[in-house]
Amino acid sequence: MTVRVRVTLAAVLVVGLALVAGALVLVALLGSVLTDQVCADARERASQLAMGDGAVNSSRPGEIVQWADRSGAVVGTPAGPQLADPGPRCVKVEPAGYNEDFVFAASPTRGSGQEAARVIVGRPLVDVGDSTGFVTRALAVGLPVMLLIVGGVTWVVAGRTLAPVAAIRREVDEISAAELHRRVPAVHSGDEIGRLAATMNRMLDRLEQAQDSQRRFVSHASHELRSPIASIRQHVEVALAHPDRSSLAELAGTVLAENLRIQRLVDDLLLLARADEQVLQLHRGPVDLDDLLFDEARRLRTATKLEIDSTAVSAIQMLGDEASLRRLILNLGENAARYAESRISLGLQYSSRADVPMPASDGSHVLLTVADDGPGIPAPDRVRVFDRFVRLTTARTRDEGGSGLGLAIVAEIVRAHDGTVRITETPSGGTTVQVRLPVDSASVQ
Repeated sequence: MTVRVRVTLAAVLVVGLALVAGALVLVALLGSVLTDQVCADARERASQLAMGDGAVNSSRPGEIVQWADRSGAVVGTPAGPQLADPGPRCVKVEPAGYNEDFVFAASPTRGSGQEAARVIVGRPLVDVGDSTGFVTRALAVGLPVMLLIVGGVTWVVAGRTLAPVAAIRREVDEISAAELHRRVPAVHSGDEIGRLAATMNRMLDRLEQAQDSQRRFVSHASHELRSPIASIRQHVEVALAHPDRSSLAELAGTVLAENLRIQRLVDDLLLLARADEQVLQLHRGPVDLDDLLFDEARRLRTATKLEIDSTAVSAIQMLGDEASLRRLILNLGENAARYAESRISLGLQYSSRADVPMPASDGSHVLLTVADDGPGIPAPDRVRVFDRFVRLTTARTRDEGGSGLGLAIVAEIVRAHDGTVRITETPSGGTTVQVRLPVDSASVQ
């Protein structure tokens, strides 16, 4: 059963019950009011007769008048038993010999020389029955007509109201994975259906963005993996075609280097995939950030000829995932070494002042900086470089350019630690990466 049918039936049922109850109350009240009016007329007529001659029957057509003495016996004409014995209030009685109900009222006689003690007047209720019967017949005809009108109006209004929902359903049903650019019809209203259409379109926007991101991710990953695979194949084919031009050691060295490159890329892709699925698990514990920075400084001094300045590193311990933080510092160090001309500066300090809004409850944070004296990053690209597989023009001209995942991994690790990361410019025009991490507890030694 459709919503339209259920709404129409519910409206008809509720209105029908209300109308039937109202009709019953109306007929009952009408009968009561008309009966009270007949009672008042009978009482007034009895009072009028009580002032006149009690020996004379002054009844009108359709009216019953009886005079009774103090013992209750009927005096005058017509003689016979007392048809009713009303007290201070009117009584409703069907007298013997009559086929309809009467309302009887009594009034004590007040005229002089009267033998009767009171006069009893009866008025028929035929007009009351006719009036209530007419109203009942009118309601019996009008109520079904009213219910038909209510059902028709509800059916039309529900259809118009639910028409956008049907359009949304048809559009969503026709949208496939290859047509995520399509949108449901916009409903320009502030009701629930309008908000539903807006929500559906926002959901489709997110799905389209996720699909585009996934396609770019797969495309870039395939491209990055193709390069080392092609390099390995090239060296192997050359070695097979010209055994005298290459040695086994040279071939093994090339294959090992490219294999390590593939392994590093696969690890990076796996980490980003876990971050996308919200399953990047952190094993929090006390971490000496200064020790991690000093380890990276020693690695850079061994692997490069650059000047490594670590004098601004303070001894700070915080709660975090040591493996992830070590990976973060490694990526920042490699990124700085790739572009630095002669110098890399490492810094670490604890501060309660946050220039960048932090999710930490008390605002305390650890500020980790890695700066180089390279060409710097233009301001418009300082946010974009944290996207995946983004490499600026300067990086693509270098043979040692990375895969474009280093800073993306940094951003994911920082986000997992509820921190922020941004890029600024050094006074000499180089690049400074600032990582701010909230701390549950930290100690400065």
